[in-house]
Amino acid sequence: QVQVVESGGGLVQPGGSLRLSCDVSGTFFTAWDMAWYRQAPGKQRELVAFIETDVITNYTNAVKGRFTISRPGGGNTVYLQMTSLRPDDTAVYYCNAGILVRELDPRRDFWGQGTQVTVSS
Repeated sequence: QVQVVESGGGLVQPGGSLRLSCDVSGTFFTAWDMAWYRQAPGKQRELVAFIETDVITNYTNAVKGRFTISRPGGGNTVYLQMTSLRPDDTAVYYCNAGILVRELDPRRDFWGQGTQVTVSS
């Protein structure tokens, strides 16, 4: 069984910073890639940042230069450092892990329960 657990959300003023953490645990062969998504009220869930191993990254245009995704040593923990936060960053942030449960299995998506980020004065 694979568990994905996020932490680090909260209330922050515009211009402030937050760091989200996500830990993947359980019995599996490898976490191939990891990502952060967000969903604002009344909107579809969108990809925020993606990382494969510990060096290949991609960001949605709205957060480039403000958010940084990292995955130390390519392990099972991923961080999202968010700076210069704006009210339109307010959303529930979800961690996604692309998991190979066994070595020859196809990639499967596993999701965390989400953590609320609210940017407001």
